[in-house]
Amino acid sequence: MFSKSRINEPGAKPAEEQPSSKTMTEPASPPRPSSSGDYSPSPTPKAKPPASALSADLTIVGNIRTTGDIQVEGNVEGDIRAHLLTVGEGATVKGEVVADDVVVNGRIIGRVRGLKVRLTSTARVEGDIIHKTIAIESGAHFEGSVQRRDDPLTKDGSKPAAPAASSSSASSAPSPKPASASS
Repeated sequence: MFSKSRINEPGAKPAEEQPSSKTMTEPASPPRPSSSGDYSPSPTPKAKPPASALSADLTIVGNIRTTGDIQVEGNVEGDIRAHLLTVGEGATVKGEVVADDVVVNGRIIGRVRGLKVRLTSTARVEGDIIHKTIAIESGAHFEGSVQRRDDPLTKDGSKPAAPAASSSSASSAPSPKPASASS
């Protein structure tokens, strides 16, 4: 009638619903809230949440920012910042894209900044790409420039300062440039 304890197995029922198999000599742990929005850390790692999906019939006007993943199938008119951004075949993004990983199957009009950028054969990108690594499949359409940087995610959209020209890199105010530097 009794079987092996299933406390540590995935899918096991919460401790309140299982027959009591604990003894009083075990160390006490704080009670876990069950119905409130407070979450206490679990001894097992939690699964990564699925990507947020923007469906094909959705148009967003405004910026999107997340630490998670986004799958865009509709239209976005604004900047997107995410961990992983996937632009679907029928999707269009008009704005700057910043993500650790960018996979473009559809269309982007604007700058793309990413550690890993991949343009598939159905991709159309009109804008500059700043990347650490890039892959462009045969058939992809790209108009713009490609620049490799060790840290492409930095907000500074301009060219990095020449290493010999700047002695203090921690300055928050722009330093004045001589008039002859622009020629």
